[in-house]
Order: sequence, then C-alpha cells, then structure tokens
Amino acid sequence: MTSIAKLTTDSESAIMSATGLNRSGIYLDREHSQIAFNWRVLAQAEDKSIPLLERLKYLCIVGSNLDEFFEVRVASLLAQNTVDGQLAQHATFTSMMERISTECHALALRQYEVLNHEILPALSRKGIHLLRHSDRNEAQRAWVKSYFDREVRPLLTPIGLDPAHPFPQVVNKSLNFIVSLAGKDAFGRGTAIAIVKAPRVLPRVIKIPDELTEKGQAFCLLSSIIHAHIGDLFNDREVLAYSQFRVTRDSDLWVDEDEVKNLRQALQGELQGRQFGMAVRLEVAKNCPESLSQFLLEQFSLSKDRLYQVDGPVNMVRLSELIDHANQANLRFPAFSAKPDSKLSQKNIFEVLNKQDILLHHPFQPFQTVIDFIRTASLDTNVLAIKQTIYRTGMNSDLMESLITAARMGKEVTVVVELMARFDEEANINWADRLQRAGAQVVYGVVGLKTHAKLALVIRREESGRLKHYAHLGTGNYHPSTTRFYTDFGLLTAHPKKAAEVNEVFIHLTGLTKPKKLEYLWLAPFSLQPKIIKAIRNEARIAREGRPGRIIAKMNALVDETVIRALYAASADGVKIDLIVRGACTLRPGVPGLSENITVRSIIGRFLEHSRIYYFRNDLEHNVYLASADWMSRNLFRRIEVAFPVLEKNLKKRIITEGLDPYLKDNQNAWVLESDGSYERKKPRGKQKAFSAQQHLMQTLGSPESDD
Repeated sequence: MTSIAKLTTDSESAIMSATGLNRSGIYLDREHSQIAFNWRVLAQAEDKSIPLLERLKYLCIVGSNLDEFFEVRVASLLAQNTVDGQLAQHATFTSMMERISTECHALALRQYEVLNHEILPALSRKGIHLLRHSDRNEAQRAWVKSYFDREVRPLLTPIGLDPAHPFPQVVNKSLNFIVSLAGKDAFGRGTAIAIVKAPRVLPRVIKIPDELTEKGQAFCLLSSIIHAHIGDLFNDREVLAYSQFRVTRDSDLWVDEDEVKNLRQALQGELQGRQFGMAVRLEVAKNCPESLSQFLLEQFSLSKDRLYQVDGPVNMVRLSELIDHANQANLRFPAFSAKPDSKLSQKNIFEVLNKQDILLHHPFQPFQTVIDFIRTASLDTNVLAIKQTIYRTGMNSDLMESLITAARMGKEVTVVVELMARFDEEANINWADRLQRAGAQVVYGVVGLKTHAKLALVIRREESGRLKHYAHLGTGNYHPSTTRFYTDFGLLTAHPKKAAEVNEVFIHLTGLTKPKKLEYLWLAPFSLQPKIIKAIRNEARIAREGRPGRIIAKMNALVDETVIRALYAASADGVKIDLIVRGACTLRPGVPGLSENITVRSIIGRFLEHSRIYYFRNDLEHNVYLASADWMSRNLFRRIEVAFPVLEKNLKKRIITEGLDPYLKDNQNAWVLESDGSYERKKPRGKQKAFSAQQHLMQTLGSPESDD
C-alpha cells in the first residue's frame, strides 16, 4: 500500500487509494458530530459535582442548541432536498434524516429524564420548588386561579376551528395549546378543536408569593397555569383532552442580495417572515392524544418522525427564568470577576500601546479594556477616525454608544455592520440606524459574504504631527454579555505594519476594492485557507527532513475537507497534531495509515470555549496566529475573516501557556474523540491530579470573589 507521506497531493482520491478507506471512512458525519456535542453539554447537567442551578442551565443550553440545530441545519438539509414542494426520496438523504431523528429523539428523552428525575427533585430538596397543579396546596391554587383571572385570561384568545376560523398562524417556537371539546358551541355547531396561543408578553416562570410557601421559593410555569384553567375559556363545553405544543421553523433569512437595492430594508421585511418559515419539528406534551398530535402534524405538513413528545415544558429554554429568580447563591458557580491589567491602571492606553502590545484573555481578563479603548478614542481630541466591524453586539452596548459619541463629536466613524448575523439581525439594524443618524458612515460589508472578522482601528494624530494607527483584533464578538462567559483572545497593538493592514481590510470592505497583498494578516476568502494549508505543509516538510513537526489548533468546529486532507498528509509525514475542537469535527483521528499522529479533544466547562488559535512550531519559530475563523468552508470562503500573528515572544508564550497547554492537560472537562466518532471523557488516572484548564485560568488570571 502506498503511504500518504509519499504522495505529492492531498487529494481525496489519493488518500482513499493509499489507505483503502472509502469516503465515509475518511470523514466523520457532520450532523452526528453536532449532536454529539450536545450530549457532552448534557453530561454537564448530569454531573453531580456541578451546582444545581448551573446543571439546569446546561439543560437549557441543550434545548437552545437543539432549537438552532433544527432551525438552521435540519431546515437547510430539508430545503436542499426539496423539489417542487416534495422531499427527495433517495436512500442517502432518507437514511441521514432517519439517523438525525433517532439521535435527536434519544437526546431529548434523556434531557427530560435528567430534568424530572434528577434536577427538579434535587432543587426541591434545596428549597426551590417548581410546582405542577397537583403539587400546589389550596392557598397556592387559589393564588394561581387569581393570577390566571387577573393576568392571563384577559390576554388569551381561544380560536374554535371552523370554516370561518381556519387553523391560525403559529409563530416559531411559541407556546400554544390544542384543545379537544365535546358538545356544541354557542351557535349549536359541533366545533371539536380549539387553539389557544399563550401571550408572549407574559413570563413563562411565575413566582408564587413566599407567604404561601412553607420552605424556600415556589414557582410555577405559565403552561401549568393555563393547563389548570383552560376549561374556564370554554363555557358550557367539556374539555376532552388538551396539550401544549410548539413548532420549530426554518429561521434562516433569504434575501436576494443581487436584486435588492437596500439590504437593510429588505432584511427588515424578511425578519417578519422568519416567524413563519417552513415547519421542521413539532413538540407536544407526552400525554397528548394521538388524534391531536396527528392533526397538528397534518397542519404543519410534518412526518411523524419529526414529532417530539416531551415530559415537561415544550420549551425547556424558558426554565432559565427560574435560574434568574432563584436566590440561592450556593447553587451557582462561585462568583468570579476578571482582573484588570495592572499596566493599564490610570495610564493613557495610547501611551501604553506605543511601548508594547496588550494581550487580553477573556473572560479571565476584562473586556472593559476594549470598551475603554474605544471610549478613550471617542473623547480624545487627537483621534481623527475610528473604524470597526460589528457582528454581534447586543441591544445594549457601551461600545456602540461610544461610537455614536465619536460621530457626534465630528470624528470620522466607519462601522461595518453585518446585518445577516443570525438571530442578531434586529439589534444590528437598530444600531446601524442610530449610527447613521449620528453621522457615522455605515456599510454592510460585501454582498454574499458575512463580515465575521473582529477588528477595530483608531487613527490618531501624535504630538509629532504624524498619523498613527492603533488596532484591536479579536477572536470573539464585541458583545458585552458573551464576553463574560466566552473564552476569547484580543490583541491591542500599535505595530505599524499590522495596524496599517487592518486599515487596508477596512478599505477593502468599504470600497469593495481588491485587497492589497498583506504581509501579516490572513484574509478570507482570499488567502486564509491557502495560508493555513501552506503552514501545515511546511510542518510536513520539516518532519520529512527529520526534524520535529508540530501543530496545535483550537477552534469551534473543523469540517473543511481540504484542510482535513492536509492534516492527514502531515500526520502521515510524522507531524504531531493536537486539535482542540469544541463542537463539530469531521476529521477522523487515530486511524492507522491516515491519522495516527492526530488527537482531537473537546473542552466543555463553565465557560464556552470560543477562541481560535493556530500554532505551528516551524523549527522553533513558534508561529502563533489568533483568528475569527473556524476551519469550516463557510468561514474560509463565504465570510470575511482575519487571522493575525502574535509577534512578541512573551505574548506568544502567554497564548501557548494559557490558551493551548492547559487544555491539552485538562482531565476534568476534556472529551477525547475516538476514531469511530464517539467521545470519551478524560479522567485522572492513578496518582494523576485532577486538572481543569478553566479553573486553572480563573485562579491564575482572575479574581475569585466571596459569595458575600
């Protein structure tokens, strides 16, 4: 058999020929890998060493991830395989959808088992009670009845189905009830089914007054309140059966960017339609009669395999409201705050950057430094211009307010707002409007390519009279909330060439010009993938020449097949490759003759691992890149992404010792990917000490707080 190391190409056919594997043997299944990630998150909810409210939060995260999986990935697969309104029937697609259904049903079943048999009983023992109607005492039932009559019933609009009242439009992921009725309506007709929409303006978790609860806090769900009193909506009718239900719809927005004259206006129109996209999943209560669930399936044109009967609230994500209201701090992770950089204490940030770059590791170091950088620039009379990309920033943002202030003060403010940032479109449209009204120049990136790069640039006139560039480049979003629980790196720099190249990227984005050849930055969709491949092949060359080849890369997902093939070829040449991939990974590690020198691990902990780091040993040059991009085709070819080098030796060392080494040492939150696609959780062996990368970083970089 010809070894991959002797091949002159990393083509798929060459690898298949060299290894004797077929295509499915080379790559793991992407959908299975995404679902496997959620099993790892669910394992956090099962972990009894984690505080109870945090375990419940992991359950909510699984629910949110599953929602997005159906809204985006499953919806996309269905759309790609639908012709003239009919789903394709070819064996490969059918088999894939059956596999997705089986795995998602199993995951949902276990999710509710953990909720009902582990977490809710344990919370009750700790004094946090989520009460069903049968659990409530007489006083609590009376209060709930009063709450229903006062707050809920006036907002309900039951719809009895008949020719004049057809099945109503059901909003994506909204809470609804289907009711089967006996007898005749007020007009003597036998309308048998009614639909009740739960008002979105009402909270889904309602706290029962403390004086009605003997010990601790008591809550009930809005769905439970409506369940208990749904009969009150139908005078003189017998309610035979009822069930809550929720439909998940295709939530990808489609705008023909080549046709529209104003992308923002077109997108605003599409946002309304998102709520009523193609149905892809139906959730009902476990005890929903088959006749009612079948009726709903027919209304939404869904097959039975996309029906999910759940033992609890159909939207588990809403239980996050209970977490917010619970007052027991000991059931949460210990309080933690980021430690400010002492070098920046009461110093002008521009003076500091003229002496050295500043590396920030969030959330262990505060994102406030980045906000202060922009705010200082907005108020500094010597600053002439600020340019920034915005992908996600949220509805409330001090950073965006600073950009608005800068524009009002007459500075040249340019903001590249990505309107197609999934589920953040509305917030971004609002900010774009406010920025424009303040006098900022707002552009929406490049047609057909999402602007995902995280860049900010300040142009300042120095005392010498010359203009100087200061830049921030990051791996994460400019979002005040996610920066507290996503791990990311950011670099503040006044390096003349790197900062100037950031400006070239902005000129490319706003002027739609062909970008200049960049010496430092790797820019997608132009040079990023070729540069990655070149760096991988360089390590392979070094290994073939008898010297150590080494690659370590950390990212959210790895599915680009060209990059994977290059990694396989480098492995065959003897390069030692360690990959830290939080989510989906289709590279198959540890296969003799293919990938025996490659390991893949996933870290699932208190914080969401989000940083992208590429390390190439390069004969002890230790090339370190931080990036906004995962190794996915969409990042490398359908987005504007930037990878940037860290040049200072001490900062390189920090990234390796903070962002890579601890994660390769982790034996508490690490899961190792096996060659068959399964994940095995790492555990301390023998006399090995337990080690958590995130805990280590909190202790060494952050400032743990006492509960008081």
